Amino acid sequence: MAEKIVLIDGHSILNRAFFGIPDLTNSEGLHTNAIYGFLNIMLKILDEEKPEYLTVAFDVHAPTFRHEMYADYKGTRKPMVEELRQQVPVMKEVLQAMGIRIIEKAGLEADDLLGTLSRRCEEAGMEVSVISGDRDLLQLATDHVKIRIPKTKRGGTEIEDYYAADVQEKYGVTPSEFIDMKALMGDASDNIPGVPSIGEKTASKIIAAYHSIENAYEHADELKPPRASKALKEHWDMAVMSKTLATICVDADIEYDISQAKIENIFTQEAYTLFQRLQFKNLLGKFDVTGPANAVEDHFRIIRGREPAEEIFDRASRAGEVGAAIFKDTENVLPLFASQAQAGGVALCFGEEEIFCICAEEDLTAEEILEKLGETAARAGSFSMFRLKEAMSFFTPGNRENCFDGIIAAYLLNPLKSDYTFEDVAREQLSLLVEDKAEDQVKACYEAYTAWKARPLLLEKLQETGMLRLFEEIEMPLVFALFDMEQNGVKVEAAELKEYGDRLAVQIEKLEKEIYEESGEVFNINSPKQLGVILFEKMGLKGGKKTKTGYSTAADVLEKLAPEHPFVAKILEYRQLAKLKSTYADGLAAFIGEDGRIHGKFNQTITATGRISSTEPNLQNIPVRMELGRLIRKVFVPEDGYVFVDADYSQIELRVLAHCSGDRQLIEAYQEEKDIHRITASQVFHTPFDQVTDLQRRNAKAVNFGIVYGISSFGLSQDLSITRKEASQYIEQYFKTYPGIKVFLDNAVAQAKEMGYVTTLFGRRRPVPELSSSNFAQRSFGERVAMNSPIQGTAADIMKIAMIGVERRLKENHMRSRLVLQVHDELLVEAHETEIEEVKKILKDEMEHAASLEVPLEVDMHTGMSWYEAK
Repeated sequence: MAEKIVLIDGHSILNRAFFGIPDLTNSEGLHTNAIYGFLNIMLKILDEEKPEYLTVAFDVHAPTFRHEMYADYKGTRKPMVEELRQQVPVMKEVLQAMGIRIIEKAGLEADDLLGTLSRRCEEAGMEVSVISGDRDLLQLATDHVKIRIPKTKRGGTEIEDYYAADVQEKYGVTPSEFIDMKALMGDASDNIPGVPSIGEKTASKIIAAYHSIENAYEHADELKPPRASKALKEHWDMAVMSKTLATICVDADIEYDISQAKIENIFTQEAYTLFQRLQFKNLLGKFDVTGPANAVEDHFRIIRGREPAEEIFDRASRAGEVGAAIFKDTENVLPLFASQAQAGGVALCFGEEEIFCICAEEDLTAEEILEKLGETAARAGSFSMFRLKEAMSFFTPGNRENCFDGIIAAYLLNPLKSDYTFEDVAREQLSLLVEDKAEDQVKACYEAYTAWKARPLLLEKLQETGMLRLFEEIEMPLVFALFDMEQNGVKVEAAELKEYGDRLAVQIEKLEKEIYEESGEVFNINSPKQLGVILFEKMGLKGGKKTKTGYSTAADVLEKLAPEHPFVAKILEYRQLAKLKSTYADGLAAFIGEDGRIHGKFNQTITATGRISSTEPNLQNIPVRMELGRLIRKVFVPEDGYVFVDADYSQIELRVLAHCSGDRQLIEAYQEEKDIHRITASQVFHTPFDQVTDLQRRNAKAVNFGIVYGISSFGLSQDLSITRKEASQYIEQYFKTYPGIKVFLDNAVAQAKEMGYVTTLFGRRRPVPELSSSNFAQRSFGERVAMNSPIQGTAADIMKIAMIGVERRLKENHMRSRLVLQVHDELLVEAHETEIEEVKKILKDEMEHAASLEVPLEVDMHTGMSWYEAK
């Protein structure tokens, strides 16, 4: 049986994969979708073909001999998009790591290399499969050379196969005649001009009849249709040039030793390391390798028993720097409840060869180990962990001043990645790869070692990027403020919450009946497809947008219809009520603890701007625009003997914008404590201040806040229900009123384009990679990000400083009052009834003096016996 070789057109398949697979990036910010797609296609081909040999050919981006023949030809290929271009050298690195032969040569395109190799291998008696997305290669098809053209669809791969007979059947021409067909029809993607007015069908018929462009030209007067005859005669030079450009060289002067293309084990240790770095977890299962042998693992020591454990803790306490990790005991816990497992022990590292895992035993319980860990943390020079806030549910550090959280540091350095693990830090900072399959105790040792070893490296990078002070004075102290807030929780009246849900259920049922009666049938209101049929087919409403899956019933579509169609308004109301019931009335009940309080999680490493987010449950998304939504706040109540004090920053982002832009008019308006929206309306609409209407003020308010978020004229026109032209005029007049703001926003975009990031007043960086995207929508998004991130990020930093200050003062004064919630620009304190005035003073002092701006920071404050009343 003949041996087989697979030849792959490298750039072509990369290009095909890039546009067929959604964008992927690894933790380093490297785009990887083309590499991932290429590998999937290659592995699929290898699995099907089972060849003995494999070679991948790449273009060298320099003039080729075919194009040099026509130096005057002005046709040019589109430049490779940046997101794809950066993946090419990495793709080659991956192939080399897999031991796969790569071939490239200046002056030759990959087509010419593939043509030459396919001819040589066929003459040597081999079966050849050529893999390319370029149909030009169909000219190479023979009875022993198969051309395979992959198509990537929805992440999957379909492949069209062509031997010589298949080309004849599909196009009506032989493979060699396919060259002449291409000469007539051209191919813009391959820089072949072709003959004007001759398309694929006409070209196919002409060559099928005359077999070559030369013969066709001799019979030009006979060609049909007449326009083809005229075109060929007038543009014969283009046809000749196109044939030269389309003809693939099959006898190029290249050195190639077939033995070097022999396929050995492609799943090598080196390739495994690269796949881990690229985060191709779905492909790692194909490797039958263990993780790279890390020398550090030789120094891991498992410690059992009280006496040796106490010695290790004592040595760690006297060390200058300590890294630690807690591992859970999941052996006796069902997988479903693994998150509730108790600590199984701790790992400590305080030197390159001082890495220990201390396990809980009968004579040394987990509780005793964790207590010792707290004492060690208090006495060590520096104490490093990952996800310290989560670990503190097991132990108390004792000394908060010397703590370091490597995840927080890594997040600041790359805020676009929201899910950091210690393995990411180990790989990125230490080039250390940790096996997913490693035992818990081994993983804990790696985690403790990484926490210890990466700390100085991360600190150095924070210093280099100007974020060390941000880390030390804001982010690390915030860890403890958030932990205290989570432990405090907030009381929820479960009975009132159930009653609220029952009221919603009654209203939902009533609306359902009305909707069914008006539509004339019972249908699934929650089904966009069924609802679309009811609205746009049965009821005949105008404005329906047909998609592949049916009519769009998105909120923006229905909101446009609602004013004129009460039925649609009922659908929107139904959706709102159903959301309130499922997410809040029913959803919140699931989070009420045994103490009657909700202990939600507050996250500081999720958003790219630096804002704190809330999960389990998300208390930051409680509706405030509709009264029924606001009523949910009534179920949040203080303990007996306590009162809620709610403090909310007034227009903090606009005030930050005034300071950052240095616009004198806006600054003076705030300094004079005037109604900023009325002033803006007066200026934008050329109306005396005391004659500004409520509508003008509302519109000005929309512009004021819209500018902060980089709103477009289209977005503003949608918000205000005005024409795009009117919205453009509003924005133009706004910038005339506040010229400093326009300069600031333009400079922010310019800085982001030049530096790749923007910064807040406190040095927080927000990378803006979207600005270098080849996609217009992505670049536009990047411009909005560049404009609003410095403002949103600075406002978030100010809120964090205020939280830290409030929490510190409550503790320093040994008060019973406690901080229980942070939502956007708002802090909620559960104040003891004897401390209300002192709490108000602390909130006012800390929030209004969290930053020194050119304009005053103002706080609105209210008290109440529920969150609803206090708000």
